[in-house]
Formats: sequence, structure tokens, C-alpha cells
Amino acid sequence: MNDILSLSAAELGAKLKARDLSPVDAVEACLERIEATEPKLNAYVRVLADEARAAARQAEQEIAAGDWRGPLHGVPVALKDLYDLANVPTTASSRVREDWTPTTDSAAAERLKQAGAVILGKTHTHEFAYGISTPTTRNPWDTERTPGGSSGGSGATVASAGAFMAMGSDTGGSIRIPAGLCGTVGLKPTFGRVSRVGITSLSWGLDHAGPLTRTVEDAALSLQALAGYDPRDPGSVNEPVPDYLAGLHNGIQGLRVGVPTNYFFDRVDTEIEAAVRQAYEQLQALGAELVEVELPMADQFVPVEFGIMMPEASDYHRDMLREKAELYNDDVRVLLEAGELVPATAYIRAQRVRHLIQQQFSQLYQQVDVIVAPTTTAPAVTAGTESVTWPNGREESLMSAYTRFAVPGNVTGLPAMSVPCGFTENGLPIGFQAIGRPFDESTVLRLGAAYEAATDWHQRRPGI
Repeated sequence: MNDILSLSAAELGAKLKARDLSPVDAVEACLERIEATEPKLNAYVRVLADEARAAARQAEQEIAAGDWRGPLHGVPVALKDLYDLANVPTTASSRVREDWTPTTDSAAAERLKQAGAVILGKTHTHEFAYGISTPTTRNPWDTERTPGGSSGGSGATVASAGAFMAMGSDTGGSIRIPAGLCGTVGLKPTFGRVSRVGITSLSWGLDHAGPLTRTVEDAALSLQALAGYDPRDPGSVNEPVPDYLAGLHNGIQGLRVGVPTNYFFDRVDTEIEAAVRQAYEQLQALGAELVEVELPMADQFVPVEFGIMMPEASDYHRDMLREKAELYNDDVRVLLEAGELVPATAYIRAQRVRHLIQQQFSQLYQQVDVIVAPTTTAPAVTAGTESVTWPNGREESLMSAYTRFAVPGNVTGLPAMSVPCGFTENGLPIGFQAIGRPFDESTVLRLGAAYEAATDWHQRRPGI
């Protein structure tokens, strides 16, 4: 079982195609691992053991008959509990929605099933994805600490080998934050690249859907299955989907990597800064050209993010908040109530400034091909911690600290991927994020793959 769980999704998929392993064995290995780790992690809202076993048997029969669907065929995966799965409750980790069961699959679940993936279950999120700690779940590198959020359950189970890939959503960093804190790869595609149909919304204008995986190659093959235009999602963009695996290992010779001179290193943990600066040196050794860049309108990133997210979230929850306010957790209810106080003029101004930021970033990418920066300001904190204190004595809320480096990717809608790049002295993961041009996930993935091939951070596993 441990031999199976040590594989990446790509490696497992190749063995399943060659019939060296059975999807049934892969599912049983994951279920055994989940049973062993769940008492400490609580990554799952619901494990669909019987359904997964049945899907694995079907995948085994299809592969044996020569009906191979692709590299995810027979690979066990998980869904964040915002994603609809027919006849399975979508609770969003909230008492408000504990009795709501959809009758159809989300677009992502549809595509994963079409690719032959086996869905193991639903993972915990911070309630309605409105937070960055996933209070119900713990970090497999230190079970006294947070896995981050809101896709904390997905990050925790991928890191602990409870699934080979898990879906997350990213409105203010909710794929990349748990990826950075749990030592996995987390890919937020370009806004409009992956359909959000059937995903419980936090903020329609900022929500992105994407995978958390063990390797960059796994992120690429997952995106291959997920990407594509969906007319049911008004935010979906009819942009051609390239072959993400074709040039994945072509290296980064001559790639212009933007190194921010502002914002990303203003307030950051010293060990994280050191690890990311070492990553710059590694990228340069691999042939990349480092180009210093000043990020435009950086003082507007956070105000624009929250100026859009808060009223949009409150609008989505308007009826539920009036009918079931007492069922919300206090932190989420307060944010939803506060969002109703944001004037329409402030919301419109945030949208206008967002457009200006996007224009400025478009000009910035004439100088560079990709920007590389820290994923988070701080490593995983002890569960229940509400703030971070910096060396100058300044205290910052955990929400602000963890979202601060993530929101540029959401405000711009650009593709961004977190990649493991080191560990703290306490053994906690550190990640950097690569941010690319619109719909240029291929370059982001290629940079990540080159760095990954030259380092071994992604090969380390938590001791849980």
C-alpha cells in the first residue's frame, strides 16, 4: 500500500494504463490511509468508500478492455465540499447547508468522471470558503497547526497521501495558501479557464477552480482534464486549451522571471524570504533571466479584493443569512453582515480600480514572462491563532497576513501556482508562487516543472 501511495498521480496513471496496478488497489490504499490519518487530520466531510470501490472496479474493466480515457483513469481524487456531486450533500462545511443535496454533478466532477478519475469523497473547507484556516482540519506536518484555507481539507489529504489530487477553489488564495502551508502544488488557473458551474460561490467575480497535487506534472494533467469553455458559466472564456504536458519539461532557458522589488518582501517571515531568494538562484542556474520589477498599484490590491469579495459574498448569502443566521459560525456571519454595509459606490470603484490594475499588469508582462514571489507571508501557525506579530512589533490579523500575497492573483485573474521550495527550522513547508500571463498556464507549469526537477522538496512527506 505504501508503495502505491508514494507514487504521483502521473506515475500511478501510467502503471494503471500498463495494468501493473489495479485502480481497486489504488482506492483501497487511499481508503486505508484516510482511515489511519482522519482521527488527527479530519480532512474529509464525507468519504464515499462504496462508491469509490465501484468506480474503481469499473475503471479496471474499462482499462482491461482497451478503453483507456487518459492519465487520470482510475486515479483516486477528492472534491472540496463546495463542488456538487449528484445525490451527495454539498455542505460547504456549514450547518446552514447540511441538509442540501444536489441532483447533478458540478462541471468539474463531470470532467473528472469523463477522464476516468475515481472520487473518494468531499473535503473540508472553511465555512462557505470564507476564511483561511479551515478550523475543522489540521496540518499533516504538525497536527497542532492549521492547514490553511479555505481548501484546507484538500491540502491536508493530498499532503498526507489520502488522495492523489483534490479540487480546491481560490477567491483570495484558497488553493495556494493550503498548498504553501501543506507542501503541495496548488494551481489557480486563469479566471474563466475552468468552469465553476455547480460550485458554491464565495465571490462570483473572484472565484477560481483548480487542483492541489503532489507534483507540477500532476497539476498539468489535472488541468488538462478540467480546462475548457462552458457556456453555463457566464465567466467562462472560450479560449483554446493547449496540451499542457507537451512542453512541460522543455526547461526555462531564457525565460524572463520577474522578481518583485515591492509588496511581496515588505512584511514576510525571514525563513520564507530566504527560501524564495534561494529559489531565484536556482531558477537563474537553470537558465532563467531574473528581472527586477515594481508591481503597479500595489497599495490597491487588498482594498480592491475585499471591496469586491465582501458585497458579492453577502449578496449570495442574503436570503440564507436572514433565514438561518444562527447557524453560521461567528467569524463568517460577521463578515457577511459587514459586506451588506459596503456601499454600491465603493463596490463600483473597486471594480474600476481592478480594471486599471489589470491594464497595468498587462504592460508589466511586456518586461517579463512570469513573476515569482512567496506564496504566504508566514508558515503554518498553531490552530486557533488569530494574528501574526512581525519583528517590528506590528500585529496583523491572520486573514490579512495569509491573503496579502495571494490577492494579486485573484484581482488580476492571472494564473498562479504554488510550488514547494523549502522548510522552516521547525519542519514546516514553504512555497513560492509563479504568476503568469492570462491563459498562459503552460509557462507557469514549465517553470514549476523545471524547478521541481532540480530540487527534492516535493518528494518529502509528513510523518503523520
